[in-house]
Amino acid sequence: MKTNFIPVEESFEQWKKDPKYVAAYDALEGEFALASALIKARGDADMTQEQVAQAMGTTQAVVARLESGKVLPSTRTLERFAKATRTRLRISFFHPSDEDLSLGAPVSRVKP
Repeated sequence: MKTNFIPVEESFEQWKKDPKYVAAYDALEGEFALASALIKARGDADMTQEQVAQAMGTTQAVVARLESGKVLPSTRTLERFAKATRTRLRISFFHPSDEDLSLGAPVSRVKP
């Protein structure tokens, strides 16, 4: 039996036409951003999940859960992750109108 696969990009194009899907996707944006930031920090540090776990004094499974985006870690845990990856934790607030929607990142504005 041959299985025909639909490219994820094609599926996403269809899904994003559904307002319920868009609302659910937008609600998860913060979790996706956090997971992505954790993975990037570990990658930039050229460390495995096991190495980060050892530096944090925890297990690889905990690091995997953090990077999955399915858990909401405490600030203390994020600080331990930052220390383990030789980075600094920065939490910021910004107004949604200052967001560059094409990148999902805050836009820098210089005030006069």
